[in-house]
Amino acid sequence: MTSPAPVVGRRKEAVVRVRLVPGTGEFKLNGRTLEGYFPNKVHQQLIKEPFVTLEKDGQFDVIASLSGGGVTGQAGALRLAIARALIGLEPDDRPALKKAGFLTRDPRVKERKKYGLKKARKAPQYSKR
Repeated sequence: MTSPAPVVGRRKEAVVRVRLVPGTGEFKLNGRTLEGYFPNKVHQQLIKEPFVTLEKDGQFDVIASLSGGGVTGQAGALRLAIARALIGLEPDDRPALKKAGFLTRDPRVKERKKYGLKKARKAPQYSKR
């Protein structure tokens, strides 16, 4: 009952590939534990939310490779990937996860810098003389 192919989750610049394996609820994130990779308790809670919603906490081991982005972006991407992987294993869980909002990909990405501007929209300081 392993998720067949790695499931991808994205947020901002972060990309996460997840594989769920039946087990005891261990996390292996780039070879590190959940507490070692995400010391912030808020991020740990955010990542475990799909399991808690479906009452499947401790039933699957999560093996993930995380790349790009920052800590919060990676945590959000991991949550999306876990939710998608759970649907791959049990399609009946989809309505519960969708209602909780775990299947929505956060579309906010950094806007590109434009020519002649300091940032995407910030103009150089105006000088009258």
